[in-house]
Formats: sequence, structure tokens, C-alpha cells
Amino acid sequence: MLGIGTIAKKVFGTPNDRKIKAVRPLVEQINALEPEFEKLSDDGLKDKTEELAKRAMSGEGLDDLLPEAFANCREAARRTLGLRAFDTQLMAAVFLHQGNISEQKTGEGKTLTAALAAYLNALTGKGVHVVTVNEYLVRRDADWMGKVFSALGLTTGAAISGQSTEEKRAAYGCDITYATNNELGFDYLRDNMKSNLDEILQKHHNYAIVDEVDSILIDEARTPLIISGPAQDRSEMYVTIDKLIPELREEHYELDEKSRNVTFTDEGNEFLEELLHQHGLMEEGQSLYDPESTTIVHHVNQGLRAHKLFMKDKDYIVRDGEIMLIDEFTGRMMQGRRLSDGLHQAIEAKEGLSIMPENVTLASVTFQNYFRLYDKLAGMTGTALTEAEEFGEIYDLGVVEIPTNLPIARVDEDDAVYRSVGEKYKAMIDKAKEAHAKGQPCLIGTTSIEKSELLSQMLKIEGIEHNVLNARHHEQEAQIIAEAGKLGAVTIATNMAGRGTDIQLGGNVEMKVLEAITADPDADPNEVRARIEAEHAEEKQKVIEAGGLYVLASERHESRRIDNQLRGRSGRQGDPGRTSFFLSLEDDLMRIFGSERLEKVLTTLGLKEGEAIVHPWVNKSLERAQAKVEGRNFDIRKQLLKFDDVMNEQRKVIFGQRRDIMEADDLNEITTDMRHQVIDDLIDTYMPPKTYADQWDTQGFHDAVIEHLNMNLPTVEWCEEEGVDDEVIRERLIEATDKMMADKAEIFGDENMRNIEKQMLLQAIDTKWRDHLMTLE
Repeated sequence: MLGIGTIAKKVFGTPNDRKIKAVRPLVEQINALEPEFEKLSDDGLKDKTEELAKRAMSGEGLDDLLPEAFANCREAARRTLGLRAFDTQLMAAVFLHQGNISEQKTGEGKTLTAALAAYLNALTGKGVHVVTVNEYLVRRDADWMGKVFSALGLTTGAAISGQSTEEKRAAYGCDITYATNNELGFDYLRDNMKSNLDEILQKHHNYAIVDEVDSILIDEARTPLIISGPAQDRSEMYVTIDKLIPELREEHYELDEKSRNVTFTDEGNEFLEELLHQHGLMEEGQSLYDPESTTIVHHVNQGLRAHKLFMKDKDYIVRDGEIMLIDEFTGRMMQGRRLSDGLHQAIEAKEGLSIMPENVTLASVTFQNYFRLYDKLAGMTGTALTEAEEFGEIYDLGVVEIPTNLPIARVDEDDAVYRSVGEKYKAMIDKAKEAHAKGQPCLIGTTSIEKSELLSQMLKIEGIEHNVLNARHHEQEAQIIAEAGKLGAVTIATNMAGRGTDIQLGGNVEMKVLEAITADPDADPNEVRARIEAEHAEEKQKVIEAGGLYVLASERHESRRIDNQLRGRSGRQGDPGRTSFFLSLEDDLMRIFGSERLEKVLTTLGLKEGEAIVHPWVNKSLERAQAKVEGRNFDIRKQLLKFDDVMNEQRKVIFGQRRDIMEADDLNEITTDMRHQVIDDLIDTYMPPKTYADQWDTQGFHDAVIEHLNMNLPTVEWCEEEGVDDEVIRERLIEATDKMMADKAEIFGDENMRNIEKQMLLQAIDTKWRDHLMTLE
């Protein structure tokens, strides 16, 4: 029997269906304008932008301008790139403009969708930031969509690490700026360490469109961006502690893989105390719980975490004598990213590398709080529905699932569960061989470098030619992905989130054309393109006949979203495809989150070696386990946000004060008040109210005046005068300090004096803020 909710959905549609239905009239309106905009000359498109911008700046709402703006942008894209936005892309762009996350499947054209919304919102003249996960995509999209924006009379910039200040300023000064989330966050922090207003790069936080929004706002939410400076060098301590960790036995610590945490047991604490005394790292009679033991205990805890929680070739690789962290969600190296609180140094000691000194935090911000600075925020991804609650609660973002332009023809098979990892890998290789033999391209997804290289070895033994894409080979990423859809191609890749380059059946035609033109610059580019496109169409047809892209996943990830992203690489734009997940009871997810029930079922069924259980309830059982993990991770992120929100309020006050100081024309009144306040405090401290002159600390007062006001005045003599009171002393000090400042202003000139005051105030704020951050750590 159907429940009331199910019946309501059948009659009225889901909330998502109703949102889609509501924007269809807008799409029809844009389509109706198409013939009119096709008639415009190239200059006419630019004139239209000018007209729309004038209307926007004179107060006409962007919602009213949307149909004309989208029609104008669609026409510019058709002329410059040969791309005409589908109705589904127009829909997605409407939702982006409204400040939502549009969930578009892989290959549905997110880049052009973002361009439509960016164009409309850039008409206000306040700038738009389009955010993506890596600099390859920043350059590609800024260059690609820049042609469209240029045809519309707008400017496009790319903010990239390593640029000069002038290049960065030019990029942020454009109507539309492409940048990575990291670069935007760090530039914001750097802006708030500047001392002149004209050095500030990010003038407005008007509107941001975040590509791969789930990766940036959820997966990276726990990682704060930190600008740091050098701290005290404790390299020797890390090396010494590292030698002690292998002496620990299993009963000395408790490893919780679910929460990725490791702690010493009571027995471990006793053993550790003994060990530290033996090696002279704690004095006789000193306990782990003494205040002076804080530093050594911190080092030992980080050493234990380095050995038990961070695995080489999974969490990091060693390259050129450095520890390179690997993003667990994307499989990419996180260059320049270091773990804080001495954990990175502990891993360096573990690997026998030279240890870089620890740093102290000068400024920090989380992505959660950085992106909440924007007046309007929107996002795009292929997979967001599983985290819709989090997007709504933390960022006030709705998630709308956009229909695909063509029906999905991909077949998602039920998971196959084997007893052991060995049996699972053998089954995967057999399936890959079978697909390869008929020319079907295969993408084998793994969760770590180690596993990708193990499967690579197995394929080599079988004589199957293949490519490997992991953190070790990330430089060839675009090339490897471009070829992954070719006839008979076999590609092994670590997590595919945020890869950004579509796997096109038959290979990437644009890359093939570019390669051919580069190889023979004298050839007619139009003839080259026609020949390559004909060859590509023929190869694509053969791949379609072979079944399209076959995705073989080597295990389930903790997050359903990452699994869905891997699945979404197959079956783009209505292409055929197939996905299969191969699991074993020894996989991390199965082992950590309960495979007892499945093991009992396998035993009851009496499965022989190499046989698997394949059933829809296995999928449901695993998805429930994943949902639990996602829920727990959401709670952790919510907790982190609560802590960072406190810090964020303080950050806003401090950064606001800095901005006020930089914007002020004259700080004389403020500095005078501050100087007078210091004098009041000194008087109250050394000449407390309701005390007689013989009770004053006259020498202490004299020393304090020298220290705080940098003046050697005869204050001791003043205090010894007959009938003197604290008010007289206060007035004399005020008069002396005011005269000193007036004399300095005469020597340096008023303008220089104002600048000196600005710099001194900013320096004082920065020093106190840095001390505050160190205390919090």
C-alpha cells in the first residue's frame, strides 16, 4: 500500500520537480528571444551588454534583466565557441543566479552554465568570482569562457599563485575572475595583513560561483587556510621522539579508525613515562601530568599519530625529500599544504627527512567562513543531493537536481562482494580483460596510490597496456583523461572528484585537433579539423557499439558522493556505459563499519573462492553504513564551525578595525585619545585613587613613563612638590606628550605623520592578534 507521502509525490511531484517546473516559463522566454539576438551584429552584442549594465546600475533588478542577458550570452557562446546552451543549462544558470547549488551530471556543460550566471551578475560592476579546484581548470576556463565574455564586452581574469601584485590586481579588477578556492582564501588573508588600502586586491565579495562545490565546501571544510611565520626550531625533539614510537606495543594505545584518532591507554601512559625518564627527556620525579610536561606530551602524541594514522602512499608521498600530502577525496597532491601543530614535522621524522621548522599562525580562515563573506553564493557539482541538509544548514544554499539534456543510458550494476581483497582484484582484472578484448574502454577507480599501483602490476602481468593517474603522475592528468574514452583504453585512477576534464567516447576531439595542428603548422586548420572530426566520429561509434565507458570501482568510499562522482564519469550526455563496484570483507569500509552480517550470509551461502554475493540489499546495507559515516562527519564539521564562528567574529572585528584605520584620512584624534588613555592608566596604577602623595610609587611611575611614552620627564620631582595631586601630574603629562607629537609633526610633515601613525596602529593590532592566535593554539 502506498503511503501518503508517496501518493503526494505522484500527484504533485517532488519539491525538486516543482522547482524545475517553476523556471520553465523563464527558459521559454529566453528561447523566444533567440531569433532577435541572432540578428544582432558582433558590436550589437557588446552594445546590448552596455545597455543592460546601465539598467542594472540604475536600479533595475537582475531578475528582470535575466531573459535578455541569458539570450545575449547564449548567442555570444554560439558565435565564439560553437556552443549553444541547452535548455537544461539555462535552467541550471537560473538556479545559480538565485543562489542555489545546481546538481548537473558529468558532461552536462557546467562551464557554460556558470558563464551565463556570471555574465548576468557581472552587469552590476561589482565583480564575480568563479571558483574551481585547480589552476589547470582556472587557466582553461578563463581562456575558454574569456572568449565569450570578450565578445560581450566584459573583461576576464585568472588569479593564480606566483603572479606579481600587478598581475593579481589586474585579475581581480576584471568583471569576472576565475581562481582556485585556495588562492581566494590566501589572497583574503594577505589583504588583511596589508598596510595600505591601495594594496588590497579583493575589493568586493559580491557573488561567487563555486564549481565542485561539495569538494570545496564539504570535503575541505575541516582544513583551515593558514598564513604562518617561523617559530622556535625543535627538530631534534622530533627525531628523538620518533625513535621511541616503535617501542610501543598494541596494548599501549587505542586506535579508532572510524574517527581517525589514536590515544594512549593507561598502560601506555605508564610505559611512556618510564621511557621518557630512561631517555632523559623528563626529569626524575616529573610526571606526564605536570604543566612542564605539556610540550613533550604534545610531541609524543603527534609522533604516535604520524606512525599510526598517516600511511605512506595513501595519505602522503615522499617527493624530492619532502612530504606531499594527498587529498583523500581527489587523490591529488596538495602542494604547499602542511599539517599544523607539529604533525607534519613528526611525519618528516618518521620518513627520515630533514625537518622543516614549525610555524606560528599569523592569520587563518576556514572555507566555511570565507565563502560566507559573499553577498550571494552559488555552486555546481555532479553530486550534492546526499549533502543537501549540510548545504542548507551551514551555507543557506538549496540544492536543485537539473534534468539531463538526454536520458541516462548507463547501467549501474549491483555491488559484488568477495571474501578477500585478492579474489576481488582477480575478478576486476578478469572483467577488464573481457571488456578490453571487445574494445570497450575501462576506467578502474581506486582509493589510494598503493592500490592503483598493485592493480597496474596485475594488468602488466596480463599484458594489458594501460595508463595510471595518481598523485605521482598528476602532470599528465589532462592527457590521460582525454584518452581514457578511446577504443580499448584502460585507465587506472585514484579518486576522480574534481578532475574537470570529461571522458569523451572516442577520445577528446579538441585535444586531437590541437595536437594535429601543432604537429603540422602549415596545414589548413579547417581541413585538419574536418579530418579529425570524421575519424573521431568513426571511433566513437565503435566505442558505443562496444558498450561505452566501463567503470570498475575497487571499493566503496566513506562518502556516497565520491562513489556517485566515479559512476558519473560513464554515460555522459546520453552515451551508453556500465559501472560495477567490486568489494571485499577486508575493505576499510566493510571492516570498520561492520561486515559481520555479510560474512554470516556468505558462510550460509557456502560461497566458494572467487565467488561473490550480488544483491540489491547489499547495496542498501552499504549505503546505510555510508550515510552513518556522512552523518558523523557532518557533526564534526558542525562542531568545527561552532568553534570557528567564535574566532570568525573576532576576526571580523580585527579585520574591520584594520580596514577603518587604512580608510581614515586623519587618525590624530584616535591616537590622541589612546595616548591620553595610557596616561590615565599609568596614573591609576602608580597613584591609586584616594591615596596620598607619600603612598605613590614615584620611581615605578617614572620608569613606566619612559617605557610606555618614551619620555624622560622629571616626574619624581613633580611628585615631591608641595601640595601636588594626581590631576596636576596628569595635565603636565598630557601637555608634554601633546607637545612632543606636535613637534614631530612639524619635523616630519603632517602627511608623513599620519602615515607613521597608521603603520604603528596596524603593527600594534597585528602583534596583539598574532599573540591571541598563539594563545588559542
